[in-house]
Amino acid sequence: METASMVKRMLIGAGIALVLISLFLLGVDEPNPDWPKLWMIRPLVVVPIAGAFGGFLTFQIDKRLNQGTWAKIAAVILSFIAYVFVLWMGSVLGLAGTLWN
Repeated sequence: METASMVKRMLIGAGIALVLISLFLLGVDEPNPDWPKLWMIRPLVVVPIAGAFGGFLTFQIDKRLNQGTWAKIAAVILSFIAYVFVLWMGSVLGLAGTLWN
């Protein structure tokens, strides 16, 4: 049962990341001609993988700190910070050389 919960968190994390990076990439009207033809494939793969890792981190943090009201509040805040950080790093890695200049 614990594995199913972990996979669910990872899929949610990857899904959120995929939606966010897709919305970001849809805003690019005229990509730089120096970029490779399929430049958007890399961020569409890397960012959801980072989001899945962020979901895994939120699962682990929640599992470890879920004891009491204040611990639960701390777990939610720490999970959010960890997810945003991992998502940001995934975006940097995915967009390096194209939009991240």
